[in-house]
Amino acid sequence: MKILEALHRDAILTDLSSRDKKGLIEEMAAPVARIIGVSCPELVHVLMERERLGSTGIGMGIGIPHGKLKSLDSLAMGFGLSRKGVDYDTLDGRPAHLFFMLITPENSTGLHLKALARIARMLKNEPFKEKLLRAQTPDDIISIIQAEDEDF
Repeated sequence: MKILEALHRDAILTDLSSRDKKGLIEEMAAPVARIIGVSCPELVHVLMERERLGSTGIGMGIGIPHGKLKSLDSLAMGFGLSRKGVDYDTLDGRPAHLFFMLITPENSTGLHLKALARIARMLKNEPFKEKLLRAQTPDDIISIIQAEDEDF
């Protein structure tokens, strides 16, 4: 599976306005919830419950909010870019600018872990990360990811 098979264009937000974790999760969850057919409050609840276990802010300007839903049939993703940065409780204490949101079916631990690992690996590539930070539109994001996208 390629990332762009799970990342819907309508769930790519290139100018996030939120400045804190809860606001960011609410902002990113809205289009993803519409796409997968769940209520936004339900999706936010799942993501915030996961955050209570430990921050998904991995540092280096990156956050990967993720969770699992019983009602979901396949992996769904969202992408967000914050130009100002979000206080996201990252491991290095610095603001986060790049976000990938992952929602997987409750019983698909392997897929969940593979997707998380793939995104983390891609984001360790500094030129890739820099291109994402400079992107202006959802189409820019799609092109940048497409150039790096591999099956996972």
